[in-house]
Amino acid sequence: MTTMITKYTMTNYKSIEMSPIGILLILFIVLKLTHTINWSWWWVLSPLWIPVAIVVAIAVLTALGILIVGAFKRW
Repeated sequence: MTTMITKYTMTNYKSIEMSPIGILLILFIVLKLTHTINWSWWWVLSPLWIPVAIVVAIAVLTALGILIVGAFKRW
């Protein structure tokens, strides 16, 4: 009986993994809602939008680089 319970709990147990960004987001929201920090909601939610802004900036810079190299090849 004990081995059956152990086997059941071991096969049905799922660990919850969170990224550092998710942990930081939850921490900022808790600190904001408990009035520990007096930040704007833009900064509280910054773990969501800063990585997106970095990816967009890299994409724009890459596209500009490709256009510039293409223009110099034609010249």
